[in-house]
Amino acid sequence: MNFLDQLRAAQSQNQSMLCVGLDPEPTRFPAGIARDPEGIYAFCTAIVEATADLAMAFKPQIAYFAAHRAEAQLERLMRRMREIAPHVPIILDAKRGDIGSTAEQYAAEAFDRYGADAVTLSPFMGFDSVQPYLRYKNKGAFLLCRTSNPGGDDLQNQRLASVEGQPLLYEHVARLAQGPWNLNGQLGLVVGATYPQEIERVRALAPTLPLLIPGVGAQGGDAAATVKAGWRGDAAGATTGPVIVNSSRAILYASSGADFADAARAAALATRATLQAARASAG
Repeated sequence: MNFLDQLRAAQSQNQSMLCVGLDPEPTRFPAGIARDPEGIYAFCTAIVEATADLAMAFKPQIAYFAAHRAEAQLERLMRRMREIAPHVPIILDAKRGDIGSTAEQYAAEAFDRYGADAVTLSPFMGFDSVQPYLRYKNKGAFLLCRTSNPGGDDLQNQRLASVEGQPLLYEHVARLAQGPWNLNGQLGLVVGATYPQEIERVRALAPTLPLLIPGVGAQGGDAAATVKAGWRGDAAGATTGPVIVNSSRAILYASSGADFADAARAAALATRATLQAARASAG
C-alpha cells in the first residue's frame, strides 16, 4: 500500500483528519515521568496508546528527541507505534534539505533507520534534494510550501519575476509538487493553519496532493477554517488529496497531572470532532 492509500485508510478507519504531533519537552512532563530519554519514550508511548484510535497520522519531531540524546528511544517508539496502531501512518518531521549523497543519507535515516512512512522536507535546494527520498517505493515526502511562522513571508510570499505568470514562491512550489516533481504520486505539501486563504490557494494549485497542516491549537490556527479551506467534498474523493491537520502541544500537554494521557485523549477527541464537523459542513 502506498502512502496516499495509507492516509485514506487511516482516515476512514479512525474517522479522523487529526495528526497527533509528538514534540516531547521534558520540562513539561507531569510528575512521575522522568525527564530523560526513557521518560521521553514513556511519555510518548502513553500519548500514542491514548490516541491510537483517534489519529489519522502521528508526527514525531526528530529535534525533540535528538536534543535529549533520545534517538534510540525514537527508534523504539517507532516500532511500538507499529504494534499499537499498525494502520496509522507515521510522518517523521525532520525538514531536511540537502543534495547528493547527503540527501541519500537523510533518506536512509528517515526510512531505513526510523521506518517512517513519510518525511517533511525543505525544497529550497531544488528537485535533486527531494529525489533521493522518492526512490523509496510507497514512501511519502511533504514539502514545506506555506508555513505558519510569520517569517515565512520573507521568502514564501515573494513573487518570482522570472517565472511565467510571476507566481508567489509558495505557489510555484505547489505547482512543481503537483506536476513535474511528483513522479510517482509520493509528494504532499505543508501549509500552515494560520493562513487559511493560502491553504485554499494551494488546494486549487495542487488538488490531488495530501496537505499536512500544522498550527491548530497552541499556534492559534482555526480548525474549522482550515478544513473549509483545504477539504474538497466526496464527489471528488477519488482524486482530491487528504487533509491532515496536526495538533501537538494542545494534546500533549492538556494536563500536567497524572491524568495527562486521559486529558490528551479528551483533547484529541474534541479536536477530531471539530474537524469532522467542519468537514461535514464543507460538503
